Amino acid sequence: MKIVIILLLLAVVGSLFAGLYFVYKDKGASNRAVISLTIRIVLSAVVFLTLIGSYWLGLVPGRL
Repeated sequence: MKIVIILLLLAVVGSLFAGLYFVYKDKGASNRAVISLTIRIVLSAVVFLTLIGSYWLGLVPGRL
């Protein structure tokens, strides 16, 4: 489960940097930055829901 969460978090960071790159490169000419940042929000929600579901199913311990 740790590997899945780490991969999802790396995808979130990658999408964030892609959005930053598109903001500087396109200068408002296209909507690639908006799409990239939307993907980041969806991935963040998936991470959050995965952590909640894993805790609920007992895959992640409650205390560290």
